[in-house]
Amino acid sequence: MSRAALLVLADGRFPAGGHAHSGGAEAAVKDGRIRDARDLEAFCRGRLHTTGLTAAGLAAAAALGHDLAALDAAADARTPSPALRVVARKLGRQMMRAARAAWPGADLDELAVAFPRGTHQPIVLGAAARAAGLAPPDAAHCVAYETVSGPAAAAVRLLSLDPFEATAVLARLAPEMDSVAALAASAALEGIDALPAASAPLLDITAEQHATWPVRLFAS
Repeated sequence: MSRAALLVLADGRFPAGGHAHSGGAEAAVKDGRIRDARDLEAFCRGRLHTTGLTAAGLAAAAALGHDLAALDAAADARTPSPALRVVARKLGRQMMRAARAAWPGADLDELAVAFPRGTHQPIVLGAAARAAGLAPPDAAHCVAYETVSGPAAAAVRLLSLDPFEATAVLARLAPEMDSVAALAASAALEGIDALPAASAPLLDITAEQHATWPVRLFAS
């Protein structure tokens, strides 16, 4: 296992396309639900313990070696928003390109062939973690971190928020990221049916609305 590989995978500069997505923050800013660092922290905490937990479970299960077609179906069932399903597969395709370049191997090649239109991004991330020699908790930690770091980075751009304040939000949430990752990895050990299915209906609703905007800074 390589901790350096974990840093590469979790790096915001890893070319997996996440920088173009706000994780729902753009819609929340427009609605006035994120106005400052305090609001951002509340938004990120809610996202972490709902969609973040669910995605972390999928990633941990993929890293563990569970059936990827079954995980794809499980991800679809846990993503009621059509717009978010499209986004998840688009990000999955981009993650696949980056992962195959970084850690080439037969497993990722087979996954790419099995899902030519892409599977959900957390599943690809988990498969990439496995290819990199990482463990399921590592994959879960990556997802937990990107669940909150994406909206935090977006808020800096959307609100001209002080980046020091945004970073402080991430630091305060670190213990909760650890607990979410641990819970997700533990559930993955029990099988696909035991994976978390926490939801955030408002994120689903605003994602559908955001997809119709003629002008937007982020893709989602």
